[in-house]
Amino acid sequence: MSGVHHHNALAHLSRLWEVVLALHIASVVVGFGIVFAYPLFMTVGARLDPPSMAWFHQMQQAVSRRLVSPALVLVVIFGVILASKFNVWSAFYVQWGIGVSIVIGGLEGMVLIPRTGRLAELARRDAGEHGSAHGTLSAEYYGVQRQVLLVAGLISVLVLATIVLMAMHVRG
Repeated sequence: MSGVHHHNALAHLSRLWEVVLALHIASVVVGFGIVFAYPLFMTVGARLDPPSMAWFHQMQQAVSRRLVSPALVLVVIFGVILASKFNVWSAFYVQWGIGVSIVIGGLEGMVLIPRTGRLAELARRDAGEHGSAHGTLSAEYYGVQRQVLLVAGLISVLVLATIVLMAMHVRG
C-alpha cells in the first residue's frame, strides 16, 4: 500500500466515530420515536374504536419486544463505543445515559410489555372476541391504560432529557 493510500485509509478510519454517532442517534429515533405516539393512539383509539384496541395492544407489545428493546441495546453499544473513543466515562451525560438505559429497559420489560398484554386481554374481553361494534371498555381497562400511559410518558421524558444532556455534553 502506498503512503498516500495508507494515509487516506487512516483518515477514513479516524472518522468512523461519526458513523457510530449516526447509528447511535438512529437507534434512538427508530426505537423510541413510536413511544411518543402511543398516548395519542391509545386515547383516540379507545374512544373511536374500542374493539380495535386488542389488536393495537398486541402490536404495541410486539413493537416493544422487537423494535424498542433491540434498539435500546444498540443505543447502549454505540454509546459505549463513543464514550470509550472520547474517554468521557466520567461525564455526567454518559453516566446519565447508562442509568436511563437501565431504567427504560426495566420499565419496558417489567411494566410496558406485560401491561400492554393485559390491555389486549381486557380489550378483547370488554369489546367481545369478535369485535362487536358497540363494545365498551371497562374501568379495569382504563386503570391499566393509565399505568401504561404514565410509564410511556415517563420514558418519553427520560428520552428527551437524555437527548438534551447529550447535545449539551453536560459534564457534571
